[in-house]
Amino acid sequence: MTELPLSGITVVSVEQAVAAPFATRQLADLGARVIKVERPGEGDFARRYDTTVQGQSSYFVWLNRSKESLTLDLKAPRGREILEQLLAGADVFVQNLAPGAAARLDLDAASLVARHSRLIPCTISGYGTTGPWADRKAYDLLVQCQTGLVSLTGTAGETARAGVSVADIAAGMYAYSGVLTSLYTRAVSGVARPVEVSLFEALAEWMNQPAYYTRFSGTQPPRLGTQHATIAPYGAYPAADGQEVLFSIQNEREWAALCEQFLKRPDLVDDPRFATGPDRVAHRDALNALVAERFRQLDSREAEELLDAAGIANAGVNDVAQFLDHPVLRERDRWRDVRIPGGTVPALLPPVDLAGTGHRMDPVPAVGEHTASILAELGHGAADIERLRADHVV
Repeated sequence: MTELPLSGITVVSVEQAVAAPFATRQLADLGARVIKVERPGEGDFARRYDTTVQGQSSYFVWLNRSKESLTLDLKAPRGREILEQLLAGADVFVQNLAPGAAARLDLDAASLVARHSRLIPCTISGYGTTGPWADRKAYDLLVQCQTGLVSLTGTAGETARAGVSVADIAAGMYAYSGVLTSLYTRAVSGVARPVEVSLFEALAEWMNQPAYYTRFSGTQPPRLGTQHATIAPYGAYPAADGQEVLFSIQNEREWAALCEQFLKRPDLVDDPRFATGPDRVAHRDALNALVAERFRQLDSREAEELLDAAGIANAGVNDVAQFLDHPVLRERDRWRDVRIPGGTVPALLPPVDLAGTGHRMDPVPAVGEHTASILAELGHGAADIERLRADHVV
């Protein structure tokens, strides 16, 4: 395989749950060596979120391929010494410990920079390391609630969480891009700049559009299930065979095509109720009644074909099983086998393809699988490693 972009970069991560492991897995995807520091015995608690993937957690399998697992008790002096040995040769340190824990362990950004001038510390917190909520624990759904996302998600009668861990994913993505930016800055200027991301501020960025809408309209976008809050028609409608089809009208050309070719109602093109996007939103109920009536006359395949012919973007509403068998993933050859403890599972390739390079899809490690080899690499002999095990340091 062609050398990967981050080959030669070493990342040490004291990580757990989702946000930090998502950031470091993407660094590993690009070829970085990621040493995942876990608690002796139990490891990352995300290993026990579920047991659905051949006895392994679906979260852990998703987030931790291509990493090395080192168990280490960071509260033990010898454990801290070993971590310092690792950091002395590392490029990046990532942590998402509980509020205040990094500072108590002398692993906060300021302390690390003072000891290791070339190291890029990356801190992932709940609400930031300063400010009135710095000491509060934060989990994904709590942050979905605090940013107002839950109030936008669901139906008129009931709120709902987003179906995936969007706050964790957002924070992990910004941590990943922040680390890449800092690596670039260090390469150009020689200065290693610490990176900090909070779950709250990462998801707050994603909330900007509804925030602007609410600030300047005086009311927040309504909860409308699969309907779009500020564009109409844009949503899912059940066809005669019971399958839902979602489509979107983005401009006046598409509106005219919908009326003429799909609804078979050219008279609606100039109907003053639907003349502009805001008009269509204002008269959403009347418009939905017209669209729903047309869908009741067609099965889902017929509806999709007519929408395609009119040049209107549409899609069937898949369940997860249908997604797994999606022709785009199959025909574009996006699945690869990845080894996990006790078996092999299919995994999706990273979504970014870099011309001239491949993808790293190495195994998901067992707890402490690489402890002995990493310690030996640091100069610890077999007898010393056995003493560390006996003392529960590793």
